[in-house]
Amino acid sequence: MVLLHVLFEHAAGYALFAVKEVEEIGMLLPQVEESILNIGKFNSVVKLAAFFPFKSAQAALENINAISEGVVHADLKLFLETNLPLGGKKKAALLGAADGKIGAALQEELGVSVQTGGVVAEILRGVRLHFHSLVKGLTAQAASKAQLGLGHSYSRAKVKFNVNRADNMIIQSIALLDQLDKDINTFSMRVREWYGYHFPELIKIVSDNATYCKLTKFIGNRKELSEESLEPLEEITMDSAKAQAILDASRSSMGMDISPIDLINIESFSSRVVSLTAYRLGLQEYLRSKMSQVAPNLATLIGEVVGARLISHAGSLTNLAKYPASTVQILGAEKALFRALKTRGNTPKYGLIFHSTFIGRAAAKNKGRISRYLANKCTIASRIDCFADVPTSVYGDKLRDQVEERLAFYETGETPRKNVDVMKEAVVQAGEMAAEMKRKIEKAEKKKKKREKRKLEALSIAEGDEVAVETKKVKLNRDAETQAMPKKSCSEPLKGPSQWVWSLK
Repeated sequence: MVLLHVLFEHAAGYALFAVKEVEEIGMLLPQVEESILNIGKFNSVVKLAAFFPFKSAQAALENINAISEGVVHADLKLFLETNLPLGGKKKAALLGAADGKIGAALQEELGVSVQTGGVVAEILRGVRLHFHSLVKGLTAQAASKAQLGLGHSYSRAKVKFNVNRADNMIIQSIALLDQLDKDINTFSMRVREWYGYHFPELIKIVSDNATYCKLTKFIGNRKELSEESLEPLEEITMDSAKAQAILDASRSSMGMDISPIDLINIESFSSRVVSLTAYRLGLQEYLRSKMSQVAPNLATLIGEVVGARLISHAGSLTNLAKYPASTVQILGAEKALFRALKTRGNTPKYGLIFHSTFIGRAAAKNKGRISRYLANKCTIASRIDCFADVPTSVYGDKLRDQVEERLAFYETGETPRKNVDVMKEAVVQAGEMAAEMKRKIEKAEKKKKKREKRKLEALSIAEGDEVAVETKKVKLNRDAETQAMPKKSCSEPLKGPSQWVWSLK
């Protein structure tokens, strides 16, 4: 006879359900499927054996974290050891669990047979549906509140991160940077075609898109250019020869005349392109600063833009850190890889890391070797950036030196330093830098506390001064009232018993 008990983890606590005794567990499946929706029928199959409520929300969070990681919590172990009947033989007792990971951990910890899936999954479906009815004293509203509270706590713990190390900002920035490059290029070509009808010679003189748009905005009607315009033209082009060539070309241009309304529209559009170019430069600087905060080692090793592209393509810095070096090497060349696998051709040697300066500097025969080595170092750098407590660029500098030495080895045959020695130096330097940063943070906190203390003292002094002023005002008012009262004359004769004394004398 098999004795099946099913473990159900709820936000309110652990519950152990005893299932009707049968010769084979498989025979229960049709019966359970029919009775899931009906609480009366379900009670004939499943009965609550024990319930362990969590003492607090913190205890519930600790238990759910342990379950999600596949670890048997002390509360769960005590609950099962107390309430799980082994029936004299461990093989006779069978425990049903929802997750195979926690099931394997329970089997190893308690030594009982654990089953997942099949009839256990169907029973758990029914328990989940009728849980508040199966446990006495638990209402549907209370169960819902417990689930909501635990869900918020669990999610908050999962998504908790350092604001300064949010790699999502890098992903959005590099995507916007790519889009801006396309848009600026398209708009610049539109300005060239549009203004080229009026001043076609300017296209040959100025090749840079941003400079061309600035000149279009400044020149306007070419016939209005004069010797006085030479200095502003030099400021825009940063070249006196080009400025003079523009001035000369404007006097003998083959372009057609243009109406004022057309010029207004061209100048307006040129202003937009110039502002987009300025915004792109600011965005690039922002990306550089974010990369130095989030992934300083990767940025130092391979550059901010290429590093950001790797993070964006992987989805996050954590995903990139999980990738092996072989995946990082061909990241971005998926089409070529699958085409090569399909046609049984040569697989690509590099993907996004091709844009690194190291690949371009290597000889044609060494490009594959240096890309493999560079991908290995990128993987190390991304893992350090992802899991380091204090972000520093020390490891990135050392890894970059190693790649430089490897390039020199391919060209000259000079033996590079061993990785162990380089990493030992990096660990020492990183420790010193971390200690220095810690000292700076502590110093800044002390200064902040001093400033706050001074503010409080100043506020208390100000409040004391206000009280003193109010007291002084009250005193002055009293004095004024006293002085305003009518005074008695000294020559007035005394009344009462004192007058009698004088008369007796």
